[in-house]
Amino acid sequence: MPDVSTDLRVFNDFERNPELLKKFDKVLEAYSAAAIFADVQYRTGVMDSAIKPAFRAKVTGQAVTVQLSKGDLVDPLRALEMGQPGDVIVVDAGGDRQTSVCGGLMGGLAKNRGIRGMIVDGTGRDTDELEDINWPIWTRAITPRGTHTMFSERKEELSINVPIACGGVVINPGDFIVADLMGVVVVPQEIAEETVRLAQEQADREEETRKWVAQGKTVEDLLNEFGRI
Repeated sequence: MPDVSTDLRVFNDFERNPELLKKFDKVLEAYSAAAIFADVQYRTGVMDSAIKPAFRAKVTGQAVTVQLSKGDLVDPLRALEMGQPGDVIVVDAGGDRQTSVCGGLMGGLAKNRGIRGMIVDGTGRDTDELEDINWPIWTRAITPRGTHTMFSERKEELSINVPIACGGVVINPGDFIVADLMGVVVVPQEIAEETVRLAQEQADREEETRKWVAQGKTVEDLLNEFGRI
């Protein structure tokens, strides 16, 4: 795995591409968008299958990356201040399954800024509130136990927009995230334009295939017409 950041208190930003994000949003309208992107990237960029949504949801966005200090997790409030409309916060919490780093109030604040959701290699909470406000999170686990920030008031032991690893995938600031019921796929910025083009082509092709299936076609019919199912 390429090097990722272990330094703390590093705060960077990145250039957004809202026009390209619109193309990702369009593919998200299709069934199984995460699977489509996994296919066109030859099965790469797929996070660990244990990272799942807390409720039915799907999202695309550019990654605001957060590196937390393993064993000393804090609430990533600084990410809410730095996030912009269309962003998805992606957090390396070291896979911790016992301490939540995101919850309902944080979700409400993020939604106010146009941040679309959060992916955590770790844990979240307040899923009832998050579902009610329609601000999705993808995590390894859910627990009522929060970080020490509410007691210690420490919240600066983190870095924002540095290379991180989340769910076994290296993510750089600004990479594109596609997340749905199945899981999370990361599309590196440098191949995003070509990848979303291929994804849209596959989404369109699959929709045509569904029309054939609805007509009662056989497996042989589909293979003859499309070359795959």
